[in-house]
Amino acid sequence: MANFVLQLPNNLRSFTVFASSNGRAPSSSSNGDGGENGGPVVVELPLDKIKRPLMRTRANDPNKVKELMDSIKEIGLQVPIDVIEVEGNYYGFSGCHRFEAHQRLGLPTIRCKVRRGTKETLRHHLR
Repeated sequence: MANFVLQLPNNLRSFTVFASSNGRAPSSSSNGDGGENGGPVVVELPLDKIKRPLMRTRANDPNKVKELMDSIKEIGLQVPIDVIEVEGNYYGFSGCHRFEAHQRLGLPTIRCKVRRGTKETLRHHLR
């Protein structure tokens, strides 16, 4: 994995960054899984675009969140969170501590492993 520093002007309001394990940007293919080759794609998504429908079911461990914040500040996020994309909406069901650490650090985006899903997939995760 390559590390890089991205310097942006202070007046920049928004931007999109794409990265993936296969070197391709996310596709608009409709094979139902993610990228062109049928697997998930790894992308940076804005935190406010990820819906967390199960977020209130339990509290995160504050010590774990703090440890993750320290690690993310020092070396960045090492493991992307899993996200399902259904009809253009992103849903996160895992990575609760990593997501909260990004929020508390004030980071605008988080690295996500995105898989395409159907409404039925979403219903399955909500059970």
